[in-house]
Amino acid sequence: MRPLSILHTESSLGWGGQEIRILSEARGMIARGHEVRVIGAEGARIVEEAPAWGVPVFALPIAKKRLIGLKCMLEWLKRERRAHVVSTHSSTDAWLVAIALFALGRPMPMVRTRHISAPVRRDALTRWLYTRATARIVTTGEALKDELVKHNGFRADRIDSIPTGIDAGRFAPGDRAAARAALGLPAGVPLVGIVATLRSWKGHRHLVEALNGLPAKAQLVIVGDGPQRPALEALVDRLQLRARVRFAGNQADVLPWLQALDVFVLPSYANEGVPQALVQAMLTALPCVTTHVGSIAELAIAERTALVVAPKDVEALRAAIRRLLEDRDLAGALGRAAREHCAKDYSYERMLDRMEQVYREAAGRPA
Repeated sequence: MRPLSILHTESSLGWGGQEIRILSEARGMIARGHEVRVIGAEGARIVEEAPAWGVPVFALPIAKKRLIGLKCMLEWLKRERRAHVVSTHSSTDAWLVAIALFALGRPMPMVRTRHISAPVRRDALTRWLYTRATARIVTTGEALKDELVKHNGFRADRIDSIPTGIDAGRFAPGDRAAARAALGLPAGVPLVGIVATLRSWKGHRHLVEALNGLPAKAQLVIVGDGPQRPALEALVDRLQLRARVRFAGNQADVLPWLQALDVFVLPSYANEGVPQALVQAMLTALPCVTTHVGSIAELAIAERTALVVAPKDVEALRAAIRRLLEDRDLAGALGRAAREHCAKDYSYERMLDRMEQVYREAAGRPA
C-alpha cells in the first residue's frame, strides 16, 4: 500500500465532534503509515489538542475569510506540493484552500467534508466550490448527502456518506456503580446525562426544562462546555434545580461518564450529522432519547434502538425519559439493540477504510 500525504484544514475555533473526528481520523491514518498534517486557525482549540493525539499541527490566520489568510494558505500550499490531497472541513478554510489551489493551477485535489446538516447555498460561487473546485464531497450521514443531491443538484456519485467511526472495543458497557464512585456521582439515584458542546441547537435548555417535571430524586449530568453555559446555569438557578444538575465541563475521557448514567439524552433541533456522542452512548448500551434531526435517524430507529421525540417538545422529552427510568426492561432492550447496531455500522476501522479509499481516488493513487 503506497502511503498518502494528507493535509487537513480547519478554520473553526471551537471544539466538538467535528474537530475530534479530524484528529481521530488523522491519528488512525498515521498509524496506517500515511503522512498526515493539520492546519488550524491561530488560537483554535484543535491546534492546542492535536499534539496529544500525536498529530502534527500548524497554525495560520484562517479563522476568517481575509486576504492575510488567503496569502498564508497560498504560500503554504506552494511550498507543500508533496501533499496528495487537501481535506477541508469548514466553510472558511474550504474557500481559502479552493481559491489558493485555483491560483496555483490545482497542484493537488481538494476533498470537502460536510459535518452538519445546515443547508448549502445555491448560488453560482458555492456551486463552483462544491463541483469544479472539489474532487470529492464527504458527508457524515446519508441525510446530509441526500440534501446535497436534492436541494443543490450535486451529483450523487461524487458524494460519499461516511459517518464517524467509534472503537466498539473501548466504548462498551461498564460497572455503573464503580464509574459513579470514581467520578464522585451519587449512588442509588436515577442519572440522566448528555455529552455535547453547549450550543443552543443541541437542546440542553429543553433537557433542563424536562428535568423540572421528573421525580425529585432524578438528577442531570451535563458533560461539555460552550457558549450556552451561562444561560443554562441561569436557567437551572431560575428553576431551582441547582441541587439536581451537575455541570461537569469538558472531559478528556467521556467513557466513565457514559458508563455512570441510566439514560442518555440528545435533544438536538438543528445542524446534526451523525453525532459521535450518541454513537458512543449507544455502544455503551445506554438507552437513549433523541430526535431525528440531520442523520440521527440512521442511528436512532424509533422503538428499536432509541426513543425518538419531536425537537423542542419538552413534554414529549420528559415522558420519554420517564418511560426509560420506569421501564428497565425496555431500557435494557434498547441499549442492547443500539450497541449491536452501532458496532456493526459505525466502526472506527470502517471509517478509516472508506476515507482512505476517498483520498486515494481523489489523488489518483490506488492501493
